[in-house]
Amino acid sequence: QVQLVESGGGSVQSGGSLRLSCTAHGFTFSYYNVRWGRQAPEKERELVATSTPTGRTTTYSDSVKGRFTISRDNAANTVYLHMDNLKPEDTAIYYCNAPDWNLWGRGTQVTVSS
Repeated sequence: QVQLVESGGGSVQSGGSLRLSCTAHGFTFSYYNVRWGRQAPEKERELVATSTPTGRTTTYSDSVKGRFTISRDNAANTVYLHMDNLKPEDTAIYYCNAPDWNLWGRGTQVTVSS
């Protein structure tokens, strides 16, 4: 079954760090672009980070630039989102996306308290 499975969410205090993981099942991740998005309550989904298949080119939204890092371990069919200096406004459900497959994971909750 083709799917994306996220993990690594949790609750942290402001200034803390978390690392999210996204593992692809049923297809080889290394051939495709990958993105992380998030959705806070009553807000639209926002793309925060993207990576090309090799990981050589990455982009970030202004809201996370300098604090979040997207990386990938293609041998493990896994993509990561390392989040530093977390802020309460980062609280959201975080989703992994493979746009070439039009595929989203089910998400993992991140909660940042002040």
